[in-house]
Amino acid sequence: MTQVSISHLRHLIRTLSYVVSTHAADELEDDKLSVFDLENIILTGQVVERQRDKSTREVKCVIRGHTLDGQAAEAVVKVGRGGKLVVITVYVC
Repeated sequence: MTQVSISHLRHLIRTLSYVVSTHAADELEDDKLSVFDLENIILTGQVVERQRDKSTREVKCVIRGHTLDGQAAEAVVKVGRGGKLVVITVYVC
């Protein structure tokens, strides 16, 4: 399984090299979170799980971190074919 480091994921966030899926945007809205909360989750978090999609074989990372107001939250992300970070979903724990 390809190992994506948290430092690489943080670099993609810091350089704004990421996209938010429609599903993740909906989850942010449902949990009353902002894109800044999402960025903070990744910037303060750690990879707690790696998953491989059975059909596409892509590696997804579950990152556990904190929102700007300190709530525990997780984001599920992958690095897309173009090298950008793709935020699949995000939720408060």
